[in-house]
Amino acid sequence: MKAFILAAGRGQRLQPLTNHTPKPLVEVHGKPLLLHHLLALKKAGFRDIVINVSWLGEQIIDFLKSQTPSGLHITISDERNQALETGGGMLKALKYLGESPFLSINADVFTDIDYSLLKKPSLNNDLLRLVLVPNPEHNRAGDFSIVQNRLCQATANQQTYTYSGIGIYSPVLYHSVQHRRNEPFSVVPLIHQAIKNKQAGGYIYTGHWTDVGTIERFAELNQR
Repeated sequence: MKAFILAAGRGQRLQPLTNHTPKPLVEVHGKPLLLHHLLALKKAGFRDIVINVSWLGEQIIDFLKSQTPSGLHITISDERNQALETGGGMLKALKYLGESPFLSINADVFTDIDYSLLKKPSLNNDLLRLVLVPNPEHNRAGDFSIVQNRLCQATANQQTYTYSGIGIYSPVLYHSVQHRRNEPFSVVPLIHQAIKNKQAGGYIYTGHWTDVGTIERFAELNQR
């Protein structure tokens, strides 16, 4: 299985840190976020990794030239001319990811999850399986519910959870949006369509996870 790291975000909520440093290279506990993910992926047995870049992308490319852990093969999906958001970024990267399901990770999350656990079971007829976490303070309403490992729309009468930014996706999810290649769009509507079609699974993770999306959360994480 290949892995895809979404590293093209502008990081506006992390300004001024991200004015001159791309968000994936912001350091947590002495290491760039991106390096934490690469080391965890290597430990989990992943070897082929695709990374999309946009804002200050040349810094990420230069970093990878000298700091990529041994044994990993990195392919860059270049969005420096136009950032394509989550959906557009995945669609563009499919030419490198191939036709099999792949692991997708948002570069701006920090977690101790064992990525090898996500390789199995296979998706079967599902188009995606998302890792959900207990709702943090900044997202108390949650994003989705989960019933018997099936992803559901969030409702008032069910426990809700937050999408961790980590999931397994099938390239088949993008068959209906091939005409939007090189167009910025979010993956969220595709997730909701997969839920509607009963082709979406979920997995609850209760270990450490932080969305390093703001200066406040970044500072708090580095103080732990």
